[in-house]
Amino acid sequence: MLDKIGIAKRIAQEVRSGMYINLGIGIPTLVANYIPTSMNVVLQSENGLLGIGPFPTEDRVDPDLINAGKQTITMMPGSALFSSADSFGMIRGGKVNLTILGAMEVSENGDIANWKVPGKMVKGMGGAMDLVASAQNIIVAMQHCSKEGASKLLKKCSLPITGLNCVKKIVSDLAVLDVLPTGGFKLLERAPGVSVDQIKNATEGKLIIEGEIPEMNLG
Repeated sequence: MLDKIGIAKRIAQEVRSGMYINLGIGIPTLVANYIPTSMNVVLQSENGLLGIGPFPTEDRVDPDLINAGKQTITMMPGSALFSSADSFGMIRGGKVNLTILGAMEVSENGDIANWKVPGKMVKGMGGAMDLVASAQNIIVAMQHCSKEGASKLLKKCSLPITGLNCVKKIVSDLAVLDVLPTGGFKLLERAPGVSVDQIKNATEGKLIIEGEIPEMNLG
């Protein structure tokens, strides 16, 4: 089973040189720490920054430099600061190649719910709805089950929807799965020490298993 760092490390393997990438709040922000330095990628934040670096060491913390989740960050050489209106123009214009988001639920046809639990206070929906409507590729980082053990990979989302038919891949604490265009979660890899049966029992939605499922290689 993976912890948050393990999930971030596995998602970093999906990054390719030349990509413009938006990292959502939570586990996705950790991905910045595990992108190889040899790789030429640009991280974008909807509060108005292009060129985010890894999280700062204690001696490099600048309280004026934050991401959309209000975490302190570093800037890469050549980074740019601009208004959030310009930032959302980039997002809505389809300029982001890859968006990595957290989720509370994902359905077997790629719907995502990640902004609100009815009855609980939220500060706002943030930029997730713009991101899921415009991104070329969406990978979700999430826990496979709730604290109570209920599956979060469902036939149909029960929480308010952020976006429809948009999630392409999921990296959970148990597995890596593709969300197929025809519907269903295709199991690609299992987390270290996790069996296929454990993943079956933790997945409510349609799970597609073909052949031997390899264990993740986290390097």
